[in-house]
Amino acid sequence: QVQLVESGGGLVQAGGSLRLSCAASGRTFSTYGMGWFRQAPGKDREFVATISWTGGSVDYAESVKGRFTISRDNAKNTGYLQMMNLKPEDTAVYYCAAGYASGGRFVISYPYWGQGTQVTVSS
Repeated sequence: QVQLVESGGGLVQAGGSLRLSCAASGRTFSTYGMGWFRQAPGKDREFVATISWTGGSVDYAESVKGRFTISRDNAKNTGYLQMMNLKPEDTAVYYCAAGYASGGRFVISYPYWGQGTQVTVSS
């Protein structure tokens, strides 16, 4: 079992930056791939970024590529999503998730989810 808690969300102006954190409990966090997803009101949850259990493989949604960076510190049981040049369309609840060691783009790949943190980008 892995429990995840996100933090770092907030209100930011367009062009600004935020860093989300995902604190994991459980000694096995380092064996799980991790993903970040987001869900805007009235929309489906969508893939943002994923990182493998070693951190050696990452993947991004096209909409955030070049602006967002996913990383992890297994010694601290924490994952991160650095978000730069934020746009109003990035406004959503952001969720971190843990699952298959290789990570992945699909919700079904992740059995463990945090409660989400709100990110609001004003224009």
